[in-house]
Amino acid sequence: MKNLYSQLPAIDNLLRDPALQTLLTDAGTALTTRQLRAMQQEAREHIRLHQTLPDWHANWPQEAQRRVQQQQQSALRPVFNLTGTVLHTNLGRAQLSEHAIAAVDACLRQPVTLEYALDDATRGHRDRAVSKLLCELTGAEAACIVNNNAAAVLLMLASLAPGREVIVSRGELVEIGGAFRIPDVMRQAGCQLVEVGTTNRTHVKDYQGAIGEQTGLLMKVHTSNYHIEGFTHAVTEQELVTLGEAHQLPVITDLGSGSLIDMTAYGLPAEPMPQQLIAAGVSLVSFSGDKLLGGPQAGIIVGKQALIDQLQLHPLKRALRVDKMTLAALEATLQLYRQPETLQEALPTLRQLTRSSHAILQQAERLMPALEQTYGGEFSLAIAACSSQIGSGSLPVERLPSFAITFAPHNGHGGQLNALAQRWRHLPRPVIGRIQEGKLWLDLRCLEDEAALIRTLVP
Repeated sequence: MKNLYSQLPAIDNLLRDPALQTLLTDAGTALTTRQLRAMQQEAREHIRLHQTLPDWHANWPQEAQRRVQQQQQSALRPVFNLTGTVLHTNLGRAQLSEHAIAAVDACLRQPVTLEYALDDATRGHRDRAVSKLLCELTGAEAACIVNNNAAAVLLMLASLAPGREVIVSRGELVEIGGAFRIPDVMRQAGCQLVEVGTTNRTHVKDYQGAIGEQTGLLMKVHTSNYHIEGFTHAVTEQELVTLGEAHQLPVITDLGSGSLIDMTAYGLPAEPMPQQLIAAGVSLVSFSGDKLLGGPQAGIIVGKQALIDQLQLHPLKRALRVDKMTLAALEATLQLYRQPETLQEALPTLRQLTRSSHAILQQAERLMPALEQTYGGEFSLAIAACSSQIGSGSLPVERLPSFAITFAPHNGHGGQLNALAQRWRHLPRPVIGRIQEGKLWLDLRCLEDEAALIRTLVP
């Protein structure tokens, strides 16, 4: 065994090895040395346990380079999203437009007027530019930006109703991804939840009967991640506003996904729009920036100036505020909404949601020959009609007609599918599909660079 230990090369000798010079140039001496020492220790442990040298012993420079490259690989890797879910929470939700990407790039390369007023050289407010655009697009008096919609809800509750009661319909006490629940946010904000109505039916009289001296807010939550059908009834925002005005109570709405356009005009399922609720008199409306809006992760609150001022002055606002990159991307995204005639092409989310099933079918037919030639020996490939999903947490029950290329093992062994899916997940640019009904499905709705997919999947 001593003889085996003596075969381990010295670190100094390895650092002088010509095969390691490229790694030293690219990764630096410190990182390369740490990696070689770790490998040396690993080799000693391997000898102690197995009385043999590790398999990679004959290729120290190559193994060191492979490990360093793996360490330097970004944790946020670009992937092909062929899952069939356009706004996929785990894959980053909305893709930014080229306008937004350029805006972020510009704000990173030089100082910007984040909190600087050019008119009088004083400190300005970082929400100002985005706030102006949001007021133009929604008809609101003012706007406030925080890091996500959960934060928006927390800030509204903590600012407007601390220590007081907030009335919400039982059917709207939703849970979204990551076990985020409305009742939990209420407690965190220091509010007392008052549930009214039933899971499927809530009436104005239910809210009316719950209003008391300790009532601070009336709240509605848009149930964008589930749907109840059958014997149902819900109170409209307009009805709640009328009730709130009679009792001098603000009405707030958590819209969740929040769309600034009429989705039905693009052949998509209807979604309530912030501007509709503002016009109905709702005091504050919150929604996400990275879902149907198609921008960066952000929580957007629009509504009455006096209430927005309260939010801006609350200590939580500083903890929840967004940085210059988010504001730059959000402003550039909102600018696109000022040109509705080009929005469908300019906004990736809308472009992918509105792709025709015929265009997707044609794409599948173009891809099939190369994929069949590469994978036809192991799998039966076919083009199959399927249904895409708008979002995993946003409108998950709504479906869009699409087409996928499916892979079914010739021998019917499911292990082959799992192995193929795993192999694709470890490609330089991973390909993410879904396994269902004994097949691996590549839903093509979100595929915009088919040449890049062929380069990735076809050796």
